[in-house]
Amino acid sequence: MEHISREMIKSFVFDPTKKPLLRVREGERFVVETEDNISGIVRSERDLPTDERLGGISEVFPPRHNPMSGPVYVEKASRGDTLEVTIEKIVVDEQGACCIYPGIGPLSDSKRWPKLSEAYTKIIRHEPGPSGDTSDGRAVYDDAISWDLHPFIGTIGIPPDYELHSSVYGQGPSFGNWDCRDIAQGSKLLLPCFHDGALLYMGDVHASQGDTEWMGTADEVRAEVTLSCRVLKGVHIPYARIVKDDSIIALCSDKPLEEAVKRAVVYLMEWMIDEYRVSQRDAYILISANPHFRVHVYQMLKTPGLSYTVGAEYPKRFLGSG
Repeated sequence: MEHISREMIKSFVFDPTKKPLLRVREGERFVVETEDNISGIVRSERDLPTDERLGGISEVFPPRHNPMSGPVYVEKASRGDTLEVTIEKIVVDEQGACCIYPGIGPLSDSKRWPKLSEAYTKIIRHEPGPSGDTSDGRAVYDDAISWDLHPFIGTIGIPPDYELHSSVYGQGPSFGNWDCRDIAQGSKLLLPCFHDGALLYMGDVHASQGDTEWMGTADEVRAEVTLSCRVLKGVHIPYARIVKDDSIIALCSDKPLEEAVKRAVVYLMEWMIDEYRVSQRDAYILISANPHFRVHVYQMLKTPGLSYTVGAEYPKRFLGSG
């Protein structure tokens, strides 16, 4: 099986000019190792996320966070196609880190809770699950608190036609630091293509995360990701989509939040109408009336560089035969 090792990770930009690290055929399974969002600098609770420790990665703009593996060249993919990426398995490291960065986050200037402005690191242990690895394991916060791991790829995508976008602030129809919990094991991510071979990048795996990633970091972790790709020839989509076993999700990143919600819902309605042959009126009504429709706010960080990432989700069982 083709493999990108962690030592090969060098990209902080969705760059269409970079030589591919890997070439794969449609349906071929391949493995990508990823590094955590700050390149493994924090490995214990003694390692505080200060400017001194982070050094060069935070002294440049945009910051060199979210190192990515790639690009991966997918044979037969070209501009105007859609790349379907199946996330087959995500095995995370034995531990992850959740950091409070001074000056970052919605409460970084809180007078009520001054400790929230101080550098702090929390290591979260990861225990194997029934499979024998951490793809379905448990996160252990402390002796009293634990939860099921839900690993997903936080930053992933395909470069646009032109312009370079960073792995930390870049967001667009085909790429993004989306921190979307549904880009997870078993899901299919659909991305519009703009280059021969698609040129897929990925990194920034999270072992688990709450809605909005409120404080600015989640359970940040190294991982080994197994994927495969399929090319949907001549299929154009306006923005990234996710297909789960029982639902479909239209993504969008924008500001303000209500605009991100509106665009995600419109993209979902387009999908329902064009592919599943739901009438315009039915799609409009079902979004409002069906209690199983959901809007997810995956990422809503207080930073000027990122928009808010939203997913509009609708169950397949209410879509008919399609």
